Amino acid sequence: MLEELLGAAVGVGAAGLVYVAAAARVVKQYERGVVLRLGRLVGEVRPPGFTLIVPIVDRMHKVNMQIVTMPVPAQEGITRDNVTVRVDAVVYFKVVDAASALIKVEDYKYAVSQMAQTSLRSIIGKSDLDDLLSNREKLNQGLELMIDSPAVGWGVQVDRVEIKDVSLPDTMKRSMARQAEADRERRARIINADAELQASKKLAEAAHQMADAPSALQLRLLQTVMAVAAEKNSTLVLPIPVELLRFLERGEDHERHVKRAPEPAPGHALEGAAGEDAHPAVEPRAEREVERTIEDIIEDATGQ
Repeated sequence: MLEELLGAAVGVGAAGLVYVAAAARVVKQYERGVVLRLGRLVGEVRPPGFTLIVPIVDRMHKVNMQIVTMPVPAQEGITRDNVTVRVDAVVYFKVVDAASALIKVEDYKYAVSQMAQTSLRSIIGKSDLDDLLSNREKLNQGLELMIDSPAVGWGVQVDRVEIKDVSLPDTMKRSMARQAEADRERRARIINADAELQASKKLAEAAHQMADAPSALQLRLLQTVMAVAAEKNSTLVLPIPVELLRFLERGEDHERHVKRAPEPAPGHALEGAAGEDAHPAVEPRAEREVERTIEDIIEDATGQ
């Protein structure tokens, strides 16, 4: 009798162990367990850890709750300003309701992928090329809203959508490069014109200052000569002020006028010399020699 009881206990224990082994399930920390009993949802979603189900009758499906990174294949479309582009993106999403993600949609990953591609094509057609290139943050928000709206009913939450790359045709790239070059050239010309305007104002002020003080022109001439001499060149170019040439020209004209004038009578000469407003008929000899000497120097320099 005792042996029969022991055998029965061992049999029950073995059956219990087999039952527990068949019913035991382990749900990982990043998973949730959804139990279907005879095809119907039973109870709440099983949390992480050790759990038991009814063998043969219950089926447990584990749903991953981690954030999924899904690349969206490059989509080709025409922007609102009639430019053909290829745009690819990446979607970050996660499951927030394991039961809905398992029951309401056949394959939530495939559904999110198709919705992302459709939304990306739609956002390309509604945007300009400049927005795709420079205003991506706003487009990312719009794309995220378009994908997240239907995904909420699937138990999926879209965390973030990023446009990765925008591919342009080669002709459009060359056109944009020419546009950027023309814009930079325009700004360079404006800066040069502004510099010329400021320089002309300063030169006009300097000219007025030199007109009030003629000695300033001579000082500027000497400074120029010093600057040229500092280069240690074999040839020294000496600029001659225009005022000096005009002075020599006036002296030459006056000398010719004096030579052409008739000599006055001795009596008239004495009367003219005695008068207070009389002018000398002939220039002093020393001044004429200085003018001739300067004239000879200029002629020698011109001949060389």
